[in-house]
Amino acid sequence: MPEIIHATLRLYQEALTATVRSFIRCWLITIAVVLFAALMVLAAPIATSLGMLGGFLLGAVNALLVGATLSLIQEAVRSPRRLLLRDIWASFGQYFWDVIGVLFVLWVPLMIIERGMASNPKGPFISSAVFLLLFILLNPAPEVIYQVRHDSPLDVLKESYEFIMENWIEWFLPLAVVLAPLGLTFFVGITSHIGRAAGLNLFEFLLLPGRVLITWLRYLGLPDQAGWILVILLTPPLAVGTLLFRGHLFAALRGSSRRQRLFKARSLRDD
Repeated sequence: MPEIIHATLRLYQEALTATVRSFIRCWLITIAVVLFAALMVLAAPIATSLGMLGGFLLGAVNALLVGATLSLIQEAVRSPRRLLLRDIWASFGQYFWDVIGVLFVLWVPLMIIERGMASNPKGPFISSAVFLLLFILLNPAPEVIYQVRHDSPLDVLKESYEFIMENWIEWFLPLAVVLAPLGLTFFVGITSHIGRAAGLNLFEFLLLPGRVLITWLRYLGLPDQAGWILVILLTPPLAVGTLLFRGHLFAALRGSSRRQRLFKARSLRDD
């Protein structure tokens, strides 16, 4: 058992070290996600005035900006070079159809479930359970989109499911450590949002780290005014760091088995 713990801790150490290096090279992603969020804010009033058509328009804008974000994270995770301003422009259009496809595949059944549960007294509980299940099984969907070759949205869902079945302990342990002190209610609250879109929502890239940060600051007793200032300043780099860590961790887990990591840890300890 100690060897398994040692191997897992080493896995996180390597992923965190790679994350720091990627962030130093590609800190421009922080500026990019803030600009992307501003574009979404500008698009929202226009979409609202167009009714149902506006909803599809806003979904397309979200897919465009999420795809661009994933493209920049891919560059930071895979490439040793520094990110340049022209890379932000070049990211537009990348993974657009992948994101749209996954969101559409999820949208139809979720819409049916929500409408079917509207008149059911247990509807909110059932809906929360469905979103929790989607949150767990499709959590690595963003990483699958830019790190795994796939031919269709169903392949993305399949790869996400298979990855979680193989690596669920190592994948969710960091999240569990961060969220456990905040309570079950907080966890259920965030899963109801993220599970709905398999993590492919631009605002969730920013809002989830922001929610966690402000809740932790309140948990530690920091006044709200000072806490909100810290949240505004720290949320963008924290969001980018989270995406980079997930990307490096996903690559490490998919590139090795638990037995291989345990063997590597034993070899390093013997040396």
